[in-house]
Amino acid sequence: MHANIGDRLLVEGHKVGDPRREGEVVEVRGSDGAPPYVVRWTDGHEGLVFPGPDAHVVPR
Repeated sequence: MHANIGDRLLVEGHKVGDPRREGEVVEVRGSDGAPPYVVRWTDGHEGLVFPGPDAHVVPR
């Protein structure tokens, strides 16, 4: 996975009916765009994320 600041991180729900989480990458802590990322979620919360296989990056 590769991301840049300003890209969107989308995380699909784990179970049927779970909503998709969406946030903006505000910091890239790995080398060459690799995880972990600091993400600002749509609810305003920020956190360190190690994306799993249910996540993908949408370039800005």
